[in-house]
Amino acid sequence: MRIAAIVTKAVPLFLVVALWGADSTGKPETVKGYVLDSACAFTKGLEKPISRECALACAKAGSPLAILTADGTIYWPIAGTTPSSGQNDKLVPFAGQRVTASGKVFERGGSKAIVIDKIEAEK
Repeated sequence: MRIAAIVTKAVPLFLVVALWGADSTGKPETVKGYVLDSACAFTKGLEKPISRECALACAKAGSPLAILTADGTIYWPIAGTTPSSGQNDKLVPFAGQRVTASGKVFERGGSKAIVIDKIEAEK
């Protein structure tokens, strides 16, 4: 019975330690692309936004904005905090525009996400 109690307490602790040991620091990168509605990036196969107004309307309706690069990679802007929060407030000023964003990039299962440290419209 004593071994079962030790295992019951040790397994969750081991999992927490294993997660802390995972590479979750992200890699500093600079990303260049268009800020557009994430749904349009997938469903319409767009290479750039239809218009700024369209991207803004989608964001206002609650759709997350994303950054689409020239090679077709979609970067999901995420918060670097837990609990997390949406990033549309950071992207709305650049909706429909080409931007340069720098921050930590994370990759998992073919998806890419960026915790934006700095974002500005491309000149």
